[in-house]
Amino acid sequence: MAAITAKETRRGERRGHGINHKSECRQYTSIEQALGDALAAYGVTGLAIRADSGIHRFDSTDKPKGNRNGWYVCPSLEVAVYGFWHLNLQETITTGGKADPAAAAEARLAAQRAREQREAERRAQQVKTAEQARRCWATAGAADPSHPYLTKKRLAPHGLRQRDTMLLVPLFYDGELVNIERIYPDGAKKALFGGRAKGVAGLVGKLVDADRVLIAEGWATAAALYEAIGVPVVVARNADNLEPVARRLRQRLPDNVAITLAADDDRFTDGNPGTTKARLAALAIGAKVLMPTFCADCQRCTDFADVALCRKERGL
Repeated sequence: MAAITAKETRRGERRGHGINHKSECRQYTSIEQALGDALAAYGVTGLAIRADSGIHRFDSTDKPKGNRNGWYVCPSLEVAVYGFWHLNLQETITTGGKADPAAAAEARLAAQRAREQREAERRAQQVKTAEQARRCWATAGAADPSHPYLTKKRLAPHGLRQRDTMLLVPLFYDGELVNIERIYPDGAKKALFGGRAKGVAGLVGKLVDADRVLIAEGWATAAALYEAIGVPVVVARNADNLEPVARRLRQRLPDNVAITLAADDDRFTDGNPGTTKARLAALAIGAKVLMPTFCADCQRCTDFADVALCRKERGL
């Protein structure tokens, strides 16, 4: 945990995650003023700061409204601790001068309380979201094969369900339904708020008696691969989740079941995250990587679903 004085909170400039922290030295007469200025450096303004030893949450400016990723606590009238969960950032600030050891210790305890409260809230929300997901899934009907998204992708529903105009992709963790990804007619995708994300996965096909399993990012890519190859495909949802899903799947499947990472080729994106993360996931579990092959003049496709659709449109 970084320990700094109010004079130092704006030393240097931090850039990243859409937040700038500019340089400025000032002296403060209250912890509310010092903390308000420190948070303003991250674009957070207008808070009614309370130095009451309680943990207070607020929105980070680089995330959608209601994210509550920022937090602060003032354990005394001379010391405050603040941070942003999604940036893994935590800092201690004083009104100026050298903080006494007792105040510094109290600040550390306050920060620990904030972490524990955050974790408790996160787990409670995950339980609530899992219950919502199960109710939603249980009351939804079978997906309409003529749904605009399925029609556009030229894919069968493969067990998806539908609620109103939304396709529902069930997401599992340790064999239990914990979240749902909703696919809208225009292709937009969104999981239920507050649900478990890391390590959760969907599935196209069945794992029972399979001797080979693929892992892909999106549901459409998984469905296209299943239709083309006929082996079950696990849906990780995004590149960052490939490795957590791969590790859990390797632990759960027998050693004789081969796992292959079916990578997206984000060739038009800096760093090609789809391929990079797939290779890292494969390396973590000793698996192979399967890459899509594009037509020579193709400037559009980036994954197996794109390739399948492109070939259907060309009559190949």
